Amino acid sequence: MVRVKFKQKGQQRGFLKKVLEKVNCPSLRAFEQFGFDVSYSTMKNYYSEVRLLPKILFEDLCDFSGISKDSLEVTFFNDFWGQIKGGSLSK
Repeated sequence: MVRVKFKQKGQQRGFLKKVLEKVNCPSLRAFEQFGFDVSYSTMKNYYSEVRLLPKILFEDLCDFSGISKDSLEVTFFNDFWGQIKGGSLSK
């Protein structure tokens, strides 16, 4: 699964706030009503930037809210980027 990393800390939270504002949703818990297959606890982890957003969810959120993907400064990581980084550090 390809992951999306924003350039600066806090931008992923800002992106999710902007999505909630665009769709007129008051909170993350109420976001479940739109039919995305993401649990509340997972959305909290994305919101607090504990986990990186999957590319598929990122694209779905951009299309759903009307936010242009090109206007955001993001980097895409491949499936095993954490394992690659950990492997090179342990040598």
